[in-house]
Amino acid sequence: MALQATPYKVELNLTDLDRNVYENLRFTVARHPSETEERLAVRLLAYALWYDEQLGFGRGLSDVDEAALWQKSLDDRILHWIEVGQPDAERITWCSRRAERFSLLAYGSLRVWQGRVLDAVRSLKNLNVAALGQEALEELARDLPRAIDWSVMLSDGQLYVTDARGQHEIPLEWLHGERF
Repeated sequence: MALQATPYKVELNLTDLDRNVYENLRFTVARHPSETEERLAVRLLAYALWYDEQLGFGRGLSDVDEAALWQKSLDDRILHWIEVGQPDAERITWCSRRAERFSLLAYGSLRVWQGRVLDAVRSLKNLNVAALGQEALEELARDLPRAIDWSVMLSDGQLYVTDARGQHEIPLEWLHGERF
């Protein structure tokens, strides 16, 4: 018997002072059986970081031909492909060729990955890569409730998340390209 995805109800109060975006969003997102709470938290942070009305969640782990998140045009062109984690150089190149913009929100221990993978793909013109601070991310993702209620604020490139446990400052470092 196959394992089922776990649905999470999300209420996201987004305040992005850098882009003048102020939204109260409610949606349901599925967590794949093999996905960690940490990866789900990163997908939600990527959604907030690059929010657009047309941005949606892809099937990600269950379909390698889809992004973690993506923004499509009305004629189904991929305007923005967003991945999370530490994909290899081949995956980054493959994804970036299918979209006008490719962004990656990396997390985990990145020292080896940066030297091995990121350096190999720096020549891609549409590449943007940001990294999250691991300790703060682990604290935010620990015991993630099935009903997530976050207030996310982005200001001067800083990321703040407020949840039932308090405010978390998530260090955000741009490794390549830019946010917009």
